[in-house]
Amino acid sequence: MNGGIDPTWGGAAVAAVVLLTLAISTWGLRISRTTSDFFVASRRVRARTNASAIGGEYVSAASFLGVAGLVLAFGAEMLWYPVGWTAGYLVLLALVAAPLRRSGAYTLPDFAEARLVSPTVRAACALLVVAIGWLYLVPQFQGAGITLAAVTGAPTWLGGPVVALVVLVGVASGGMRSITVVQAFQYWLKLTALLAPLAVLVVVWAGDGRPLPADLDEGAGDATWSTPFGGGLAGLADGPVGLYLTYSVIVATFLGAMGLPHVVVRFYTNPDGRAARRTTLGVLGLLGLFYLLPPVYGALGRVYDTDAGPDGADTMVLRLPGLMTDGTLADVLTAVITAGAFAAFLSTSSGLTIAVAGVLSQAVTRGVPRGSTRRPDPVTAFRVGAVLAATVPCAAALAAPGLPVARSVGLAFAVAASTFCPLLLLGIWWRGLTDVGALAGLVAGGAGSGVGVVAALVVDPASVGWGAALLTQPAAWSVPLAFAVMVGVSLATARRVPPGVDRFMVRLHTPEDVELDRG
Repeated sequence: MNGGIDPTWGGAAVAAVVLLTLAISTWGLRISRTTSDFFVASRRVRARTNASAIGGEYVSAASFLGVAGLVLAFGAEMLWYPVGWTAGYLVLLALVAAPLRRSGAYTLPDFAEARLVSPTVRAACALLVVAIGWLYLVPQFQGAGITLAAVTGAPTWLGGPVVALVVLVGVASGGMRSITVVQAFQYWLKLTALLAPLAVLVVVWAGDGRPLPADLDEGAGDATWSTPFGGGLAGLADGPVGLYLTYSVIVATFLGAMGLPHVVVRFYTNPDGRAARRTTLGVLGLLGLFYLLPPVYGALGRVYDTDAGPDGADTMVLRLPGLMTDGTLADVLTAVITAGAFAAFLSTSSGLTIAVAGVLSQAVTRGVPRGSTRRPDPVTAFRVGAVLAATVPCAAALAAPGLPVARSVGLAFAVAASTFCPLLLLGIWWRGLTDVGALAGLVAGGAGSGVGVVAALVVDPASVGWGAALLTQPAAWSVPLAFAVMVGVSLATARRVPPGVDRFMVRLHTPEDVELDRG
């Protein structure tokens, strides 16, 4: 019981997940033919399947490995992360899901242009989709390298290219239609990969008779720990600063989900708005079920992995079977968890790649008249966009392996909450939003939350105090700033409200069965 990982079992688990993913992905070549297949699966994905697919791409390494590592390192306070990641879908369910599907858009830039009739706002949204997607992809590739090295002994740099290659094969083969099936399968694989070993480990713990630590609500060891998948909170400062950090995380996670490109694009694949609502409700249930598991691993890690340092917190879930059991049982349990962990990298990276590829391909084809000999085939443009979407962040992860991206997942939520959240909420529910107001708010929110991205590169993770807190966790002030600027500038430019806005708003908020009766 030393926590060691047999590379033979680890390699076999990774190979099995890769082969299954490739098999399902290439099957998409038979069913994906049209542009609509590649972008939105021809809008034929049923609610249950879509909910599983969203769960598959949303449960990233930050969820599968990072939450348990955060609980191990910082205590129960870190449960705000999974609570926020799940609760964000309540806002989606109540305010965004159905109207967004009824808009008829393919991507967030499509929605922005349709609502505001502004190519400039569309271009700004396209840049934000790419920026958020790449910001989220870099830690997936870096985390894949860390995990592959931990379970097989392979070089750390190898994991990123392996994930990028598998993702590109899947995305290029069948686009959204085949990836939907892959991600739905991967959600249930990840759930099983945590649940089945946990059932065994809980029985082992009960037999050992070891009590859970009394200080589970406190950090363990060095309070400046920071994890590649979840990110620490600047030393977990006490008092007002600690309270600000907590609220900032809550704001980012509650409001950021609706602005994540790989999440939003999924609602375009539903047949109608009602199916989008059912999908969101299903996602809430699936995420609520999944997030019951990582905290238990974190609690067990407090008991059995007492020597874990900051570099070992995120691989604790992989080591725990070897710390609690031995022999073949430890190898089998570790292999199952490894399979789920690698599926987490693949599914999230696939969703992000599709979202970014869709926007990049539109940028390539936009402006070239239909029927022109210079106009590229949309499917070919999508595949080229997919290559760019995956290789650029993979290259960044390889070029800067020591890049302090510990908070990049959280920062992706902060940027999304500060830009697309106000754009969607105001665009859907307030007719007074103008193109100038939307653009000004996107710039203000993007610049404000972008401070956090820059701070991750230059601010010492061990820094405490108001300066470090405001820079590294900006959502608590950047989100209100974006809303205020959008509303204020829109009121000052009220004459620029698009003339057809009332008709568009009716389209967003009229249930499909009412429209059918009118037809």
